[in-house]
Amino acid sequence: MRVRVDAERCQGHNRCCAIAPELFEADELGNAHARGDGVVPPQLEAKAQLAMKNCPEHAVRITNE
Repeated sequence: MRVRVDAERCQGHNRCCAIAPELFEADELGNAHARGDGVVPPQLEAKAQLAMKNCPEHAVRITNE
């Protein structure tokens, strides 16, 4: 599983950062992006799903890679 944030959709609500700080961080403008290469460890998959479901802009994307 891998997460990413669609930069064009992100409005800086940072719910993903609050839910899963291990997977997401905010840039200097307050917009979120995936930490590192976006690979989600198995123990954080539930947090990744919750972050995706809680994004009001639907900017958080999950792929099964």
